[in-house]
Amino acid sequence: MNAINYTEQELLQMISLWIPPERIPRKVMIKDTANFFRVDYDDIVVLKGIPYFVRNNEREGRFGMEDEQKFWVKRAIDLLTGRVKILKWAFKERYKSRIGGLVFDCVRSPLKEARILKLVRGREDFVQGESTKDSAGNFLRILDYIRGKTLDETVQLKGKNHEDFFFNHYPGLLSEFIAIVKSIKFLHDNGEKHGDIRRDHLIKDSRTGIYRLIDFDYNYLHYENKFGYDLFGLGNVLIHITGRGDITTQDLLHNAPDKFSRLTEDDINIVFHNRVTNLKKIYPYIPESLNRILMHFSTSARVYYNNTMELLEDLGEVREGVLAS
Repeated sequence: MNAINYTEQELLQMISLWIPPERIPRKVMIKDTANFFRVDYDDIVVLKGIPYFVRNNEREGRFGMEDEQKFWVKRAIDLLTGRVKILKWAFKERYKSRIGGLVFDCVRSPLKEARILKLVRGREDFVQGESTKDSAGNFLRILDYIRGKTLDETVQLKGKNHEDFFFNHYPGLLSEFIAIVKSIKFLHDNGEKHGDIRRDHLIKDSRTGIYRLIDFDYNYLHYENKFGYDLFGLGNVLIHITGRGDITTQDLLHNAPDKFSRLTEDDINIVFHNRVTNLKKIYPYIPESLNRILMHFSTSARVYYNNTMELLEDLGEVREGVLAS
């Protein structure tokens, strides 16, 4: 059967294998892939001979933008296997990001993500997928859908309070974070960058229990340190898990003014100026060796990590101390 020549009846029969009767549309259309805005709910797109039944647009998960739809990223069902897939069209975006005195030119690069998908094929710590081209010749990625919780969701579920979390759950989470840094080291060792390391780009696979990295299509340019932006991303994730969430100046001002009064400008995150990096001032039981790592990502930092190996060495020493305590 030629995929381009699927009849509407054949497509409806395939849909009926995977969708409850009340969700089966009366009519379906195969849409051209050149314009993602024209591909909508209940449409069909055919990629590499496989028909995909489009369900919904994915949503942005950062900076409080959870309701912002990503029209170029759609969840769909592979009608030959019933598996849920993420279809990701090319989307042009360019901006400058400033971290302290450093400026990074950031741009979306579908070609970069296609390249990384080949590099990480078969690895359980990365999302799996492949790339093809839409009818306009742009790279379109077909990604596995990962069932599981993002890192920030898992952190919030652990412990009755921060002290319980830190002494009973943090050691295991720190080991998982070290594994994440090793995954990024694999990219860097192969000359690639992740480009957008965030806690919602780390999903704990409910099947394997392993955190998997997603979303590699951001690229950035900076002449001093090729991997600097990734290292700041790792630092922000580490601060988040160490604090059992973001510790913000606004929250402290309203709910813990005594702790807020101890802070200075030097204690604040170099990227997000309302988040506290010097967590030892908030939770005195945090070891000094761990807090020193966090302070590499504060506004007072004079020395940054140059590569993942430096970070891993410091984390290894901290893990030994945390596990021994």
